[in-house]
Amino acid sequence: MMSNWTRHAINEINADFQRSAETHLIRFRLADYPGIGFYLKDESTHPSGSLKHRLARSLFLYGLANGWIKENRPVIEASSGSTAVSEAYFAQLLGLPFIAVMPASTAKRKIAQIEFYGGQCHFVADPCELYSASAQLARELDGHFMDQFTYAERATDWRGNNNIAESIFRQMALEPFPVPHTLIMSAGTGGTSATLGRYIRYQGFATQLLVVDPEHSVFFDYWHSRDATLRSPRGSLIEGIGRPRVEPSFMPDVIDEIMKVPDGATLAAMRKLEQIIGRKPGASTGTNFWGMMQVAKRMRARGEQGSLVTLMCDSGERYPDSYYDESWVARQFGDISRWQRELE
Repeated sequence: MMSNWTRHAINEINADFQRSAETHLIRFRLADYPGIGFYLKDESTHPSGSLKHRLARSLFLYGLANGWIKENRPVIEASSGSTAVSEAYFAQLLGLPFIAVMPASTAKRKIAQIEFYGGQCHFVADPCELYSASAQLARELDGHFMDQFTYAERATDWRGNNNIAESIFRQMALEPFPVPHTLIMSAGTGGTSATLGRYIRYQGFATQLLVVDPEHSVFFDYWHSRDATLRSPRGSLIEGIGRPRVEPSFMPDVIDEIMKVPDGATLAAMRKLEQIIGRKPGASTGTNFWGMMQVAKRMRARGEQGSLVTLMCDSGERYPDSYYDESWVARQFGDISRWQRELE
């Protein structure tokens, strides 16, 4: 029988969802691309500041319903930052201890936000150690390892229930091209791309799904080879996306196309998008926008019209010491002017 605490915890999370508003779908036009509508779903406005708020909510409900998350027991997560911030938010809501196992290079603002919500940070030097370190902590502390990279694709109800795919298509209903030509999404766990791809097929839409993958990530090669043993010797420099191994939540067969995006192109696209919308996007949004522009170029060359949709995964306000620091960018990425010229 479900305990009173578990019943109360599920009610608290559902009440939090009931208090939440839908995220905005921002439309902008580019004069050089007539007949093409550009849309950016702004996930940075969630209470915990990113797209991962949706995932964290689903993972907590999944863990509670399965009897894995228990009163006074710690929750542990392997994360590059944003998921940990969102899970710390929900752990605080339920009065649970929370520990984020993170790369030592994680943005300082994300670390501060995890601590703001009462979480602790456990750092590892090698991103590939995130999983084993998290599992070990869960065993030692008699806690629950949330394991977003395994459960992201199954914790979310991809058929509907106000998931991000259903939200996008509902918000597009009155637009000139209500069924998007292409959805563009970067992959971290692969959970969001799985939800988008499954929903497109479930509803019978003609929309294409393009996944954009940063450097030092194995998803691009895995999509082509289906070799699940692939490993990258280093982690992605674009926080929140790209993985050094093939994650269980990455569903290649619901993806129509995958594109490798150079890190310099991501940084150039991030800055260009800031000029267009007047707000600082995070780096993963730059990866998304680069992919969006490649699709727009192909559509223009073929004389096609339609709508393109991608996500603003989080705000650039989280990265003043990294992606928006000129000296840091020069050290990590070198000269990005060639990518900036291509966007212009």
